[in-house]
Amino acid sequence: MFAIARVTAIASVVGALALPAGIARAQTYGFATLQPATLNHTSASSIAKVLKEKGGMNVLVQPTAGDNVIVPMVGRGEAEIGITNIMEPQDGLARGFKDLRIITAVHALRTPFFVRKDSQLRTIADLKGKRVSLGYSAMRNLDNVARAMLATAGLSEKDVVPVLVPNVIRSADDFLSGSADMFFFAFGAPKVREVDTTVGGIRVLEIDEKGMSAARKIMPYGYLTDVGPGPIFIGVEKPMKVYSFDNVLITHAKVPDETIYKILDTMEKNKDELVAVQPVLREFSPAFGYKQYSGVPYHPGALKFFKERNIQPKSLD
Repeated sequence: MFAIARVTAIASVVGALALPAGIARAQTYGFATLQPATLNHTSASSIAKVLKEKGGMNVLVQPTAGDNVIVPMVGRGEAEIGITNIMEPQDGLARGFKDLRIITAVHALRTPFFVRKDSQLRTIADLKGKRVSLGYSAMRNLDNVARAMLATAGLSEKDVVPVLVPNVIRSADDFLSGSADMFFFAFGAPKVREVDTTVGGIRVLEIDEKGMSAARKIMPYGYLTDVGPGPIFIGVEKPMKVYSFDNVLITHAKVPDETIYKILDTMEKNKDELVAVQPVLREFSPAFGYKQYSGVPYHPGALKFFKERNIQPKSLD
């Protein structure tokens, strides 16, 4: 028995030595993201595909229950890459994950409140007394975002009927089941199209720009972007502004500089392939990717990338 095991082990070593050097030493890079049907899962799948096909990197997409799982995975070095909103690494650093680093901002997350198209609800102010998804136990910072969005209309949890959910998928599912009067999701996610088709049409609630000062007291990284009717912006009936914040790639401080540089270089050189799978990545560029975020530093490999392209960090003001 031991002789057989020894022969097998020797054969395995010989087989590995016979392989091309790149294959024998191939490393798998974990990419932590949200569940399938979310915007971030599609974004991660697009980036992983390009890194594998164009950069020769074996990147494995790892779906998780939420951002509260993604940040610790990356912070402990259990995954080399993660995709999440900018608030998550800020909180992660405060919770003791000192080795978290930012790679780049990849695109804005445009996250409106959606309602049924045949409802009478048209603005966030109309949600007073309605059943609103809140809690987001697996995505805690999205609870702050939802509360900030309510604040633009002078509303708080006391003015609505909270429907506690763990994540945005559950928010959409509760809306579909009739347990909530709205749901909260990012444009570009397959789930939004699914809900739109299932209920016979959805509408984006308008946000009051004058309420942003109140919103920033709750979530300082939010801003408004302009959108109009189009294939990605489902539920938008006319040009309007929607609540937005940045989506970022994060990593661990001990990931080699050359790995992070290669990720950014490959993404920059193959943007068309990224957009073919995930249209919202059209917004990605080196200039967009470098921001003046407080707290979490950029990885040295990313700083080298931006420096070589003479890009200075962009102010969030």
